[in-house]
Amino acid sequence: MNGLQEYKCPCCGGAIEFNSDIQKMKCPYCDTEFEMSALEQLDKDLADDRADEIEWNLGESTEWSNSELENMRVFTCASCAGEIIGDENMAATSCPYCGNNVVVMGNFAGGLKPDLVIPFKLDKDDAKKAMAQHLMGKKLLPKVFKDENHIEEILGVYVPFWLFSADAEANARYSGEKIRSWRDSRFIYTEKSTYSITREGNLRFENVPVDASTKMDNALMDSLEPYDYRAAVPFQTAYMAGYLADKYDVTSEESAERSNSRIKTSSVSMLKDTVRGYSSLKTESSAVSLTNTSAKYALLPVWILNTKWNDTNFTFAMNGQTGKFVGNLPMDKSLKNKYFWSYAGITAAVISILSFILHLIRIH
Repeated sequence: MNGLQEYKCPCCGGAIEFNSDIQKMKCPYCDTEFEMSALEQLDKDLADDRADEIEWNLGESTEWSNSELENMRVFTCASCAGEIIGDENMAATSCPYCGNNVVVMGNFAGGLKPDLVIPFKLDKDDAKKAMAQHLMGKKLLPKVFKDENHIEEILGVYVPFWLFSADAEANARYSGEKIRSWRDSRFIYTEKSTYSITREGNLRFENVPVDASTKMDNALMDSLEPYDYRAAVPFQTAYMAGYLADKYDVTSEESAERSNSRIKTSSVSMLKDTVRGYSSLKTESSAVSLTNTSAKYALLPVWILNTKWNDTNFTFAMNGQTGKFVGNLPMDKSLKNKYFWSYAGITAAVISILSFILHLIRIH
């Protein structure tokens, strides 16, 4: 205020002031004392704080050729209105997002052509085995999830992703605390020392994935990572034969915010990992500047099973390249009650037998 710098105590957050008796800055709330030289350095650190500088060069979009569009069809789900792309021989009967029937609406038109594709490495049998393994031993699982015919509904889908790459220059300032304790015959003493720590560095991020479909749960798609992008090849429609492909409905500009968040979080975390030897560490400020930015449109392979139980959708997914399998499972409450009362009955019987044995022991 009025052009004067107000210092906040790093220990309690209160406003500190100059104490003429000790010739130091002192917090009137927690009595922490500060050397003037330390506050001079803090002034410099605050002046060096920067804002994020993030602007993506998203490049030119590639359009489909007429020959590529001729053999492609659009499947539309009557329930969730999802649009799925397939080849002319695709005979899918259910929607990978909600499990309801889909119908062929006509030739595919519009949309950007993907730059890259990671071909499916694992087939439907691999996905069925992974699903069966995922369900194994789940005694409280509803029967519909264990039904073999249900497992047959697993569909191979190329999910649209934007892959962001950039050089990042990151800097961060942290508040660190060291605590030292000792005692004598009468008292226990604790000394807390607070430090201002700065870190900066340059990092390269390659292919930060952000799924480009609103129908796909972000957390589910994030859980399928990582993919090996060394296996990515230039897109050809031949890779779609026998599979479905989701049509992106989130642009690269709209996806950039999630990419920015992931890059900044990773950058600040990596810088923080270099700070050691403190009892506690708090991030005071951070900034990331990006250069040499680019974004590519890619299709990544996913095996999906989507089903409903008790009016709730459950989606299971497997990375079609690595085999990583994810998905939450429901619990059948009737089975839970059945097992509870079964175990309760067994426990009661055991207690009765033990009580009878103890009674016989007392008699003898």
